[in-house]
Amino acid sequence: MTTVWPYLRLAAAALGAAAILRQLAIAVGNARAAEGVAAGQVGTVVANFFSYFTIISNLCAVVVLVLLGVRALRRRDVGVDPAWLATLLVCASAYMIVTGVVYNLLLRSIPIAGISDVWTNETLHLIAPLFLLIDVLVGPQRRALPWRAVLVAAVLPVLWVLYTMIRANFVVGPATGDPWWYPYPFLDPHLVPGGYVGVAGYIVGIAAVILGVAAGVVAVGRRRGRRDTNQGARASASPSTGADRPAGN
Repeated sequence: MTTVWPYLRLAAAALGAAAILRQLAIAVGNARAAEGVAAGQVGTVVANFFSYFTIISNLCAVVVLVLLGVRALRRRDVGVDPAWLATLLVCASAYMIVTGVVYNLLLRSIPIAGISDVWTNETLHLIAPLFLLIDVLVGPQRRALPWRAVLVAAVLPVLWVLYTMIRANFVVGPATGDPWWYPYPFLDPHLVPGGYVGVAGYIVGIAAVILGVAAGVVAVGRRRGRRDTNQGARASASPSTGADRPAGN
């Protein structure tokens, strides 16, 4: 597993990066070809593209998987992940797992016009989240992190929500011409019953899911990290084999 997994991580990162670039190319190409309201709004379309939490979480995953894969290939005996990298892996894993859950429960039936096709959608919303989940369960060099890593994982989503809700009313929707733009329907107070109160309910619910998933990822890492440490300690303390003992008379 230790030998193969760096290559699997790098392959998953390459697939994720390819899907992101493909979606960006589709979005920019459609914006350049657009007429009417969307005409000439390439800059806005690009900014909107990188405002989707799906894209942000996949970018995080690509960077972390590359760092892990390269580190493992450069140093064959790497031991557990350093604390900073293990914390980034917790964050990326939590974001990707939540992305998969939210998309497949709330957004799968909603077409994202102009920025996606089938393989990129499935890669970013299903294949990549599944790989990160499997990585949590069986990926090597897992470090037992303190519980405060859960709070670290909450920082980016909080900043993203603040950015999204503030920016929304300063952007004209390229496709609709509305004087606002939200990346997801459940954040749009013009669509959600109850307006901002209803949106707040979605935000609290998703925040709870992110914290719960991050806690689960940390818990798995703590259990696996302790198990690997204990196994290593027992192996170091085990008696020498017969080949290492001096020969008897």
